[in-house]
Amino acid sequence: MTARILVVDDIPANVKLLEARLMAEYYEVLTAADGMTALSICEQTSVDLILLDIMMPGIDGFEVCERLKSNSRTAHIPVVMVTALDQPSDRVRGLKAGADDFLTKPVNDMQLMARVRSLVRFKTLSDELRLRAETARSVGASDLLAPVENGLGEPGLVLLVEPRANARDRITRALSQTAEVTAISDPQAALFDAAEKPYELVIISSLQEDYDPLRLCSQIRSLERTRFIPVLVLAEQGEDELVLRALELGVNDYLLRPLDPNELVARCITQIRRKRYNDQLRESLTMSVEMAVTDPLTGLNNRRYLDTHLQMLFDRSKRRGRPLSVIIADIDHFKAVNDTHGHEGGDDILKDFAQRVRGAVRGADLACRFGGEEFVIVMPDTPDDIAEQVAERLREAVAGQAFRIAATGQDVNITTSIGIASLEAGDSDAAGMLRRADKALYAAKDGGRNRVVSQAA
Repeated sequence: MTARILVVDDIPANVKLLEARLMAEYYEVLTAADGMTALSICEQTSVDLILLDIMMPGIDGFEVCERLKSNSRTAHIPVVMVTALDQPSDRVRGLKAGADDFLTKPVNDMQLMARVRSLVRFKTLSDELRLRAETARSVGASDLLAPVENGLGEPGLVLLVEPRANARDRITRALSQTAEVTAISDPQAALFDAAEKPYELVIISSLQEDYDPLRLCSQIRSLERTRFIPVLVLAEQGEDELVLRALELGVNDYLLRPLDPNELVARCITQIRRKRYNDQLRESLTMSVEMAVTDPLTGLNNRRYLDTHLQMLFDRSKRRGRPLSVIIADIDHFKAVNDTHGHEGGDDILKDFAQRVRGAVRGADLACRFGGEEFVIVMPDTPDDIAEQVAERLREAVAGQAFRIAATGQDVNITTSIGIASLEAGDSDAAGMLRRADKALYAAKDGGRNRVVSQAA
């Protein structure tokens, strides 16, 4: 997976070293010698990852990171601080500024590449979700990646998998102001618990009794209900191979013992915020898909959905030799309703009509608003005689009870004309069925309206 990576460092030798390592892995590399240049590059071009030095002339790396994360156009770019500073307080300050990780100079090649691959994967996923959400114009989630100085708005829900009681207590105390922690010693029990509850982070100790911690990481990533939960591994000094393997398996972050409580809190906040960000993007995507196939006035599926789904049902019925029927219902004299009661009154009629359509059809049937005052019902495994019974039931439901105009409280009597077509051996596509149903509908209107006509020639 390729990516465009920005290396920011005021020492040319450091820049050349990182550039050579990254280009050897076929990444595209941009460089900047100071913070202001880096900010300008990020504003003007697309960047997938930033390797950022802290000690630079002008504005330092902390301020650069804060500016990036406070700007909605750049807040989603992962930032790795590459620095000679190795004190826990420096890492905590960087994480609070919004940094996604730290690498200490001299940089270990394996750690560098594993970190880059992990964050590029995250960026690719986030970009796809963000693009779809922005297209739907239904999310404004960029604030979720802005720096958070005072923790989370709501405490996170964290699962800790740690066999040692004293370690469980220390970690739970450290996170007490940040998250509600459920501590479990048995990895298998923890896996079942993670699948049942809406955890926002799983912390896994590398010191598991008679159980491979990497196996647990892999299981969490492979289960449908847990694959999007961030995972943070707590490793011992010298467990570099375990950490690298964990990152390759999709683990989001790691910490080496002895743990600094402030860094633990900062990293947990980062992962929980990121989880909430992507959850909101996924929710927005789901909503946008629903909006794309749903008529907003009636709540029925729209023509876009009908065009796709009807052909699928048609193909399946032809393949299996099963019956299929289509009903088109049109509200009689609807223009007169709009002229008399206004479009708001017309909307009341359409919404009530849709409710009566729902009441007349079966659960397996597909009811759609075709456009204007026309509605289509697709009935799988239904021959024409059964379709006629359903259509007649709908006609009676419409004609049998007046429609109420909400604004005036006035009752209006409405009728509907209905055309039916059923699958025939000579049909080559679903559009032909719709055309025949439409002809039957016009025959019903020509015959005096408020009637059902099937299979007009």
